[in-house]
Amino acid sequence: MADLKAIASQIRRDIVRMVHGANSGHPGGSLGCADFFTALYFDIMQHDSKFNMDGKNEDIFFLSNGHISPVFYSALARSGYFDIKELATFRKINSRLQGHPATHEHLPGIRIASGSLGQGMSAAIGAALSKKLNNDKNIVFSLHGDGELDEGQIWEALLFAAHHKVDNLISTVDWNHQQIDGTTDAVMNLGNIRQKFEAFGWNVFEMNGNDMDEVIATLEKAKAATGKGQPIAIMMHTIMGKGVDFMENDHNWHGVAPNDEQLKKALAQLPETLGDY
Repeated sequence: MADLKAIASQIRRDIVRMVHGANSGHPGGSLGCADFFTALYFDIMQHDSKFNMDGKNEDIFFLSNGHISPVFYSALARSGYFDIKELATFRKINSRLQGHPATHEHLPGIRIASGSLGQGMSAAIGAALSKKLNNDKNIVFSLHGDGELDEGQIWEALLFAAHHKVDNLISTVDWNHQQIDGTTDAVMNLGNIRQKFEAFGWNVFEMNGNDMDEVIATLEKAKAATGKGQPIAIMMHTIMGKGVDFMENDHNWHGVAPNDEQLKKALAQLPETLGDY
């Protein structure tokens, strides 16, 4: 587990450096989800960094809240999908690492363009049904923001997945209570989203998304619950900006780049473990 925590620390360093280098991007949610991405790509998923767009006979992942692309790109690069040096091109002209992931750049690991919130759940359900039709026993994973749940398409998709028993899908919600304009309770109070998912027919787990041991254990439990007639959801409690004290629990860091001094302070709190790009 110590190795996974070291990887997560390096991914957090990548995030703040990438966003600073481009002077734009979304560090808050990316930092909060670093432990989840580390667990997924370095322990939980059966995946191949050589990358086949069809994803046959391997687990596949869809990022629905595509604005947290920095953590996604870092996890992909650090797990071998492309050279980590390419992280330095984030949001630059002619870069494959756009602010929101896109497929036309043919970046390994990206299966759908995302950033138009609310669409990733539908795409993940379609991929999961495709696996069922092809007798592929692997799992589809997806990640969504709690603010993203304001989108009506999410709830239509939840109904569809439960009705059609899409039980090879594990969808995680980053329940950090923050979105671009403030707290989720203030912008659009959804109440207890775990209870809502359960009412829609999903089997729901809950975890601290910033505790690596708990993330691994919960994802393993979720995997064990697949194939039993219900789609799986995980309510993941995280701290926006986790690891950088002045960013933590502050919605203002949803989409703001640190300046030079802030970058220096952030990096001082994040150990370099694998070597910077």
